[in-house]
Amino acid sequence: MLSRVSFAFTLACAALLAGPHAWAGNAGAGEPQGIAKQRDVRGWLMRIHEAASRRNFQGTFVVSGGGNVASARMAHYCEGSSQYERIESLDGKARNVFRHNDVVHTFWPTNRVALVEERNLLNSFPALLQAGADTLADWYELQVQGDERVAGHAADVLVVRPKDAYRYGYRLWSDKTSGLLLRADVLGAQGEVLETSAFSDIAIGVRAQPDSVIQAMRKLEGYRVLRPVMSPTTLEREGWAMRQVTPGFRQVNCVNREMDGAGDAAPGGEVQKVLQAIYADGMTYVSVFIEPFKEKRHNRPMQGAVGATQTLSMRQGDWWVTVIGDVPASTLRMFATGLERTK
Repeated sequence: MLSRVSFAFTLACAALLAGPHAWAGNAGAGEPQGIAKQRDVRGWLMRIHEAASRRNFQGTFVVSGGGNVASARMAHYCEGSSQYERIESLDGKARNVFRHNDVVHTFWPTNRVALVEERNLLNSFPALLQAGADTLADWYELQVQGDERVAGHAADVLVVRPKDAYRYGYRLWSDKTSGLLLRADVLGAQGEVLETSAFSDIAIGVRAQPDSVIQAMRKLEGYRVLRPVMSPTTLEREGWAMRQVTPGFRQVNCVNREMDGAGDAAPGGEVQKVLQAIYADGMTYVSVFIEPFKEKRHNRPMQGAVGATQTLSMRQGDWWVTVIGDVPASTLRMFATGLERTK
């Protein structure tokens, strides 16, 4: 579950945060509570988006959903145009993640495995910079619900409601002073909480400690280092087409990538090559994975959820398709059935 922490909060568990983008002010501030104007939806969310990349902060982060709870210690530092992050899982298998700009190192000390990757803006939250912020208000409306305290900090409470059944809603707590997202609830169709992600303690404005990240990233001795290759491509080039895209979503990336289960990998293990297409609607993402069907690995279709994350896996001819996203199950089915082999 903690692998999704950065996706939900634009923090740096394993994803690159957005660089500086101009924000014109605290949209909606001083206005009566209620439905914000359409232009303010982007303003509020951009403030949240940018606070995570421009602020120095550290604290303890907890994610709960579907009967599971996971926590981590996090830190994010800015120095000039550079960003540095570290995260230490506090539950389950030991894992440490460090990021300097677009380079991410993930260490599994027990297995002595290190994963070295380059990450781009994808999977940051909100996804407005990837999917087109100008259309965000076509699919969501934002309501300002007053203020509360989270981890000792005063926060604005915002509710982002979907306008159709293809996506989830959100309740967000944004620090009044900095805009940093302190808590986020993912909401189902009836307003029920599917997953909660929140800081239990946080210090904002701490002194930057970039060396604590850089030095840790250099300690690769004694680790089996994996450097997966990702090659940009298109569905069409690979012989696929998405005949039916869920309304509001658009494709923002497509790559051929290696996936070898780094956290559990053993020397000499088989490396799986997978085609991944990523779609975004301005708030969240859906990933479509396509790989050759192998009977020993793909023994039966599967559909399930952990917290807000839905997963659907199924066979399509000689191929195995997996669709993952923080969206309702019906949305995943639309993506899966819209995929078609063209050659």
